[in-house]
Amino acid sequence: MSKTQERAGTAPTTLPRRGGGDGPVAPPRVSARRRRPGVIALSLALIAAGGAGVAVLLMQVGHRTDVVTVTRDVQVGQVLTEDDLGKASVVLDPAVKAVRVDSLRSVVGKRAAVELKPGSLLAPSQVTKDNLVKAGEQLVPIGLEPKQIPATALVPGQRVELVHVPAPGTTGTDKTSDAAPQTIGGRVVKASGAAPGTGVVVVDVAMSAADGPAAAAWEAAGTLRLVLAAPDGD
Repeated sequence: MSKTQERAGTAPTTLPRRGGGDGPVAPPRVSARRRRPGVIALSLALIAAGGAGVAVLLMQVGHRTDVVTVTRDVQVGQVLTEDDLGKASVVLDPAVKAVRVDSLRSVVGKRAAVELKPGSLLAPSQVTKDNLVKAGEQLVPIGLEPKQIPATALVPGQRVELVHVPAPGTTGTDKTSDAAPQTIGGRVVKASGAAPGTGVVVVDVAMSAADGPAAAAWEAAGTLRLVLAAPDGD
């Protein structure tokens, strides 16, 4: 047998085409994966949300404000020094009123109108240029039991009245039984928290120097009550 015949005998046999024709079989067509419009829309929404979040974060970082902070305890009426104050850069809400760093020198030398705690932002309303005890006034500490003081928390600047009441076990005379109770007007400078166990609250009240001795005597005898006065003009 010749080489030509050998090659002819070993040639691969071709498969018939689909449909009965001769020739090689065409490879099967692989259909592309069907795209899901819902998944695509969700992906785009997540990408957009992420981009918006990054944009907001960048805007916030870029709009930080340098403000004045309190670095140590400052009592009511104490004069502020630079050692009492610090600086911080924060993202400040427009509703929050805080002293800006460029106004720091304007608050140094003023007095604390309220008790200041370290770590807090300093607000303009928390300082005053006025002395909390004015000329012609005295500061009288009044220790009061829970029944002698309103449940409403007292804050510096509130107007109050000290009312003299008969001592327990005593009755007034015919001359004084129908008379209006004696009162002394004053202004809260500071009020402490309730003492553990007793609940006694100490209130520093600024009042006329002429009324100071009487108020101190009433407090020592336990014959006074503290009431809130109406704000000026009401």
